[in-house]
Amino acid sequence: MNNETKSPKIHAALLSSPGMGHLIPVTELGKRLVCDHGWDVTVFALSSGESKGDSQLALSSGESKGDSQPFEIVEMLPPDISTLIGQDAAVVTLLAVMMRAAIPVFRSALAQLDAQPDVLIVDIFGVDHLEIGKELGIPSYVYCASNTWFLSLLVYCPILDKEVKGEYLDRTEPLEIPGCKAVQPVDVPDPMLDRSNQQYHEFLLLGEKITHGDGILVNVWEDFQPDILQALQNQDLLGRIIRGPIFAIGPLVRPPTKELSTGHKVFDWLDKQPRESVIYISFGSGGTLSPDQLTELAWGLELSGQRFIWVIRPPTSTTGVGSYVGNTDGTGDISSLFPAGFLSRVQDVGFLIPLWAPQVDILRHPSVGGFLSHCGWSSALESITNGVPMVAWPLYAEQRMNAALLTEEVGVAVKPKALPTNDTIGREEIKDLVKMIMVEEEGRGIRAKAKEIKESAHRALSKFGARGYSSSYGTLARFTEECKGKRLTNETATDPLPNCLR
Repeated sequence: MNNETKSPKIHAALLSSPGMGHLIPVTELGKRLVCDHGWDVTVFALSSGESKGDSQLALSSGESKGDSQPFEIVEMLPPDISTLIGQDAAVVTLLAVMMRAAIPVFRSALAQLDAQPDVLIVDIFGVDHLEIGKELGIPSYVYCASNTWFLSLLVYCPILDKEVKGEYLDRTEPLEIPGCKAVQPVDVPDPMLDRSNQQYHEFLLLGEKITHGDGILVNVWEDFQPDILQALQNQDLLGRIIRGPIFAIGPLVRPPTKELSTGHKVFDWLDKQPRESVIYISFGSGGTLSPDQLTELAWGLELSGQRFIWVIRPPTSTTGVGSYVGNTDGTGDISSLFPAGFLSRVQDVGFLIPLWAPQVDILRHPSVGGFLSHCGWSSALESITNGVPMVAWPLYAEQRMNAALLTEEVGVAVKPKALPTNDTIGREEIKDLVKMIMVEEEGRGIRAKAKEIKESAHRALSKFGARGYSSSYGTLARFTEECKGKRLTNETATDPLPNCLR
């Protein structure tokens, strides 16, 4: 690493934990910093060691610095953690332990750069790497690619751990967070479901360590969750925990992928459908359904009489997270997954896609009028920014909180009476939910609200914002100026090469 010649641009090292759901938000942040604010960026992506999708995206994106990917992505092989966790380790445990063990890997990768970065930005599973920023003497930030309600629970959970006795699920009263909407026990993220599980203790550590950086970037905009944003910065509320500034920089979502969608038959089919007549069904890169639930969903879609696109994955023994950081076996005849005669009966109104679809392009299409979604935050934002109302179908991670937010607070979604992870949702309820957001009078307000939030999101991405709120563009500009100021301070250091990188 050579620091003798400094670029006039700020150079940021962005660190992503394994999984497409983490890599995509980090790369989108990198694009905004480079394209809108003149940064140099290098993204470091820790591979899961299993998922081909992560590796292929990292390698293909790193080969070109054209308009679509104006920076390098450095893929890092994961450390061996087989002796550190059991075979049945939960996802949060797996990610937290893997990222902690990867500190030497990341330190070595940074040492290969031509010059030391000026800023370090990590995702929430990379909080242990903030110590590298301190070693380098550079400002270090955490990017929370979720919403501020989840962030508020994450940072307050270490306090709840001391105040609440017994399991959170056993409580009859909601969990109070200063200045924020209370969280119903049934909606807590997966790590909080079992306080004896290692992933709960890892979650507590994430909540504690996320406050150790110089600030937090979060994927919402000021007009979307103003009260919670204020609570996070109010010293009488959550600001006394976080201490550093909060930068609302969203909504950061994937752009259309013309090179992936060009020639895809689904768009020929969509072009022939009436406006806002199609519901899109997808459970993300890791969500899966049980065989019984898949059958009920198929019947529900058929009974609704609505046109649909369904990204289909082979079922697993239970509904939930089937392939969060690994592969899903896409082999076999998908016709065997459905009720007898289903494919022939829906051939004129349904379009089935195995495993993966160009989601952003589908949601942007004028024929799409609804989204049955697992409520991962990236997918939720992709729906919101296109004005598409949702049937919320949470499966894992913080998705139950997201579903509650989208239905009860934002008003752009409906959800089943029971949680899909606890009960099989029946075909009649599925039919009613789909018809509600697509055609029923009862869903008119939800459809209108989705379009209203879309306009709010688009204003946030402008340079000026609206109604007294700063735009996310302006927030990233302030963040840029803060980092420039800290770089000027750091340039007075006498020793430009820290011992950790010698």
